Amino acid sequence: METITYKIYSSVSQLPHSWDVVALENAFLQTSYLKVLEESAPTNMQCFYIGIFENQNLIGAALAQYLDLNKLESFGERDKCLKTYTRNLVFKNFASHALFLGNNMITGQNAYIFNKEIDFEKIGRILRQCAHEITAYFKKKHIKIHIVSFKDFYKNCAVELKKTAFSDTYEFNTQPNMIFELKPEWSANDDYVAALSKKYRDQYKRAHKKSEGIQTRELFLGDIILMESRIYELYYHVAKNAPFNTFFLAKNHFSCFKKHCCDRFILIGYFLDNHLVGFHTLLLNGETLETYFLGYDEQIQKEKMLYLNMLYNMIQFGIENQFKKIIFGRTALEIKSSVGAEPVMMSGFIYHNNKLIDTYFDKIFPRLEPTLVWQQRHPFK
Repeated sequence: METITYKIYSSVSQLPHSWDVVALENAFLQTSYLKVLEESAPTNMQCFYIGIFENQNLIGAALAQYLDLNKLESFGERDKCLKTYTRNLVFKNFASHALFLGNNMITGQNAYIFNKEIDFEKIGRILRQCAHEITAYFKKKHIKIHIVSFKDFYKNCAVELKKTAFSDTYEFNTQPNMIFELKPEWSANDDYVAALSKKYRDQYKRAHKKSEGIQTRELFLGDIILMESRIYELYYHVAKNAPFNTFFLAKNHFSCFKKHCCDRFILIGYFLDNHLVGFHTLLLNGETLETYFLGYDEQIQKEKMLYLNMLYNMIQFGIENQFKKIIFGRTALEIKSSVGAEPVMMSGFIYHNNKLIDTYFDKIFPRLEPTLVWQQRHPFK
């Protein structure tokens, strides 16, 4: 470790000139996206950018996010039950100041990237050292970090990290990441539809029939600025009805995203009688298509099967633009599996800075997780 050092930055303008060269393979760690976070992060979030050096040469980039859950008006309004009430009470009192090494806003392994092979022992030690330094920074500001989470690692990485730096840290698995692998033989959307079994081909046809009267079109920066209030209203409706939230986007988030990421950020609007009733967003991340936030009018969604049609439209975009896979994220697992996405388990590591609580974290944490009951679908022949 003597040649490996790191530096924590609080502003994108401070980052080394070679940052984007190192972060080339992950759009969520490039400066264009980090500027989006800096200018339009949720009001309860503060971001830190970590440069990792070998002999003073930048070789890695990482992201950390601090969240103040005391500033959150709601953790989620969908599930009204004793377990949800208890969970919210615990979070407010014992986990309201949280530090994430990684990106708490998205699903996927986006905590760090290197431009060369680094063994997992060094990676784990760097992440833990950064967590300690940021925790100490907040302590000087009289803010006590309650929980520290190292977020979203695929199985192979989690196994290696568990062997060394995280050997004594609680490993958790939440809902799987739904990933859609696009078949190389699909050159057009009709190829995807033909690959579906009759039951799911009928579902596809039924959804398209229901969507009659809905027009879709890509919204550009001027459009997004013009419709930003309506876009946010549709997003917020979906977000507040999620089972659990740790943040809400800023109202200028989507226009800021389009301004900085330009053609790599796609926002598709869904219109009924020239009125915006839904939207979905995508980020082009190399050969991977990343789904981002969406929103819709609940009544129109039910009548027009809007959400299902959004999934089909994302798949069509992926096929026509020759992406290899689509990251659909953690929500709505069953309906995403019905269009062909497969669950991929991801792990994280978490500890509480109260040693007594941390000792029993393996018993406490599972009791706070929302109960997940779903049936995986298998739509292909």
